[in-house]
Amino acid sequence: MGNIIDSPARGAWMGNRGQLHDDTKFIQRPFKLKAWLTCLLEFKGRKREVMSPGLYTELFFLDEATAFSAGHRPCFECRREDHYRFKMFWLKGNPEYKFTENTSINKIDAILHTERINSRGNKITYLDNIDNLPAGTFILFDNEPYLVANHQLYHWTASGYNNEMALPKNKIVSVLTPRSIVNTFSAGYIPQMGISEVDA
Repeated sequence: MGNIIDSPARGAWMGNRGQLHDDTKFIQRPFKLKAWLTCLLEFKGRKREVMSPGLYTELFFLDEATAFSAGHRPCFECRREDHYRFKMFWLKGNPEYKFTENTSINKIDAILHTERINSRGNKITYLDNIDNLPAGTFILFDNEPYLVANHQLYHWTASGYNNEMALPKNKIVSVLTPRSIVNTFSAGYIPQMGISEVDA
């Protein structure tokens, strides 16, 4: 849902929305920047103390599909190849914006920001037929978050997926993953998912 939660579970990726905490490590805001990034857990041997004063707040995600559902995208610095791959498929999947390879990623971030939260800071969802949704997309099913993959639905928890079930057919569902990112998946970007043998 894009909310920041406290969990002992370990993530496969780190996230960054800017400095969200104060000197007591209390979260004061849900974001500071429109560039919501997904980063490697390790990069060039750098070491950080989580929630250091005056620095950005480290967020963590179960998998890349979870990060995308929250509205994050690959970091340019530590995930340059994934960054360019994401941008290429985003452009392919969202031609209505008439962006090109020379378009600044800031313009894509601005669109993502309008798709992930509204003016009150609430998660934005939209309705679509589940038959149209590519692997990696998150939906609400029985008011719980589920991942679409392998022609199955996987119930999300901070510690992993459970309660696998067959993908229903021809059903209108609330989609949690921002629309332009779903289009990016449809265009060919396959996010990392914490399940095995993903079949798009």
